[in-house]
Amino acid sequence: MEPPGENPAVAVLTFDLPEKIILRWDSTVSEDARDKMIFEGDRHEIDRYLQAVDEIQKSLESTTVSESSPSVLQIAMARLEDEFRNILLSHPNPVETESLIDPTISSIHSAGTSRTNSIEFNFKSNEEELKEDSSGNIVREGNVVKSLEHRESSSSTCSSMYKSNGSIREIDLIPSDAIYDLRCIADRMIAARYLRECIQVYGSVRKSAVDASFKKLGIEKLSIGDIQRLEWEVLEAKIRKWIRAARICVRVLFASEKRLCEQIFEDMGTSTDDACFMETIKGPTIQLFNFADAISISRRTPEKLFKILDLHDALMDLMPDIEVVFESKSSESIRVQAVEIVSRLAEAARGILSEFENAVLREPSRVPVPGGTIHPLTRYVMNYISLIADYKQTLMELIVSKPSIGSRYSNDPNMPDMDFSEVEDQALPLALHLIWIIMILQFNLEGKSKHYKDASLAHLFVMNNVHYIVQKIKGSVELREMIGDNYLKRLTGKFRQSATNYQRSTWVRVLYCLRDEGLHTSGGFSSGVSKSTLRERFKSFNAMFEEVFRTQATWLVPDTQLREELRISIMEKLIPAYRSFLGRFRSHIESGRHPENYIKYSVEDLENAVLDFFEGHPVAQHLRRRSE
Repeated sequence: MEPPGENPAVAVLTFDLPEKIILRWDSTVSEDARDKMIFEGDRHEIDRYLQAVDEIQKSLESTTVSESSPSVLQIAMARLEDEFRNILLSHPNPVETESLIDPTISSIHSAGTSRTNSIEFNFKSNEEELKEDSSGNIVREGNVVKSLEHRESSSSTCSSMYKSNGSIREIDLIPSDAIYDLRCIADRMIAARYLRECIQVYGSVRKSAVDASFKKLGIEKLSIGDIQRLEWEVLEAKIRKWIRAARICVRVLFASEKRLCEQIFEDMGTSTDDACFMETIKGPTIQLFNFADAISISRRTPEKLFKILDLHDALMDLMPDIEVVFESKSSESIRVQAVEIVSRLAEAARGILSEFENAVLREPSRVPVPGGTIHPLTRYVMNYISLIADYKQTLMELIVSKPSIGSRYSNDPNMPDMDFSEVEDQALPLALHLIWIIMILQFNLEGKSKHYKDASLAHLFVMNNVHYIVQKIKGSVELREMIGDNYLKRLTGKFRQSATNYQRSTWVRVLYCLRDEGLHTSGGFSSGVSKSTLRERFKSFNAMFEEVFRTQATWLVPDTQLREELRISIMEKLIPAYRSFLGRFRSHIESGRHPENYIKYSVEDLENAVLDFFEGHPVAQHLRRRSE
């Protein structure tokens, strides 16, 4: 490419005059120079211009300096600054997210980085009617208390153009020939004491490229206040996106920007490459970390625990890479900020666990769940505890103190008298917290059971809920290991005792109708039976059993095996007693008038009736009687 405004014939005469070469490309006086870029032309013209700059610089260092040399050098520096900017702008390539997902980045937890969707439960308002839907979820006025989701998987692809250093993956942001040109320009600008201008141009353009990458990665420009005002459901999705983006930013984007600075500015003076790097990424880094910082200092609520742990573990996992990428003294503030955020996230996790314990104790709902089924609080707490067990490795490091039972609740007259002696010497602090949560959950459930008017239903409610607690513990290897067999046996004994209490409360009075006492009026066995008393016994039994049948068929034992075991246990007591009573006294009734009014049901009728118990739905008003 010919220099702007140059006559080829004249060029031969003036080729050796560096000032002439510089001035021909002065965009302030030449319109052609404004429309053309030197470094977009052929290599010969580029080298000729750079040689002219070098000669001007040498003349300034000699004892004989042309009067025009300083001004010509300024013109040259202005031109090189424009050329530097243009080359950078010609290669803005923001990071392509699809090509940068690193298949070597494993999830921090075996269960995946993000394991929870929103946890919906309101500790303060649960007075409305509660019931289960067909999927086993608890519905509260149309609001489903969701089961916590434990797993989230994602597919990943790999970039084909990178240099790997452990988990850091450096991508070529600018082609090597452009880097060579940038280095040539930077070398001359720095030699001419235009370092500040060079850094400013570089930082301005590359920061725009980083901002474009941020946009592609979904990193928004939000203040800490903006973040804290977001609804939690919205914030959850942003946290998942942020964790993925932060890994790419630290391990790929920032690492590659640092490498680019080294490629262009290395060996050009003390910390020049680092100054350019910080000029480029300091603002974006603060923007990135402000998100995690805002979460760490936000209001603590139970549903935030697991996302906070995800953030904590993601940053802990990134800390070695942060130390490498931001190793210089000038980037110390970034390292310090990351460490402080990790510390605040850890403190937030500890605080949330403590406040969760208190929330379980104080959960105020007083409306009994229909049918004595599993309370939403029980499902919520046990799902929550199961997730805590999933995060046990992290929480065992963060939770190092036992539950502060005495100091926290010593002035509360309603606190249960809970004995930790069997477990506190063997269990780790985190396990003690989980046991403590289960204890206060039981205490809360015992209080809720008192809102049932029927004592039998109260016992059934406790049985259902403690059985659910036991099954959740048994269903998680991690949770069972942490809780321990000793406390699990105590819980198992609790729900079995509640089942026994239910049977006593319901069936003792029914079976009392089938006793022999009071039936005999004289010494003879058969002739001494009082028919009127016997008739009353059969009438009382029929009425009581029918009432139990009508009510307890609407009660619910959701666990199939437990429901079957309870029915069998009832039959083992009821059927032999009724069969024996019927066998001994039916002849006295059948010999009288209208025996069908007293012996209304066969043994098979009662067996079939018991099979309708605990299904949770209304049955026919009267028992199905045997066919005549």
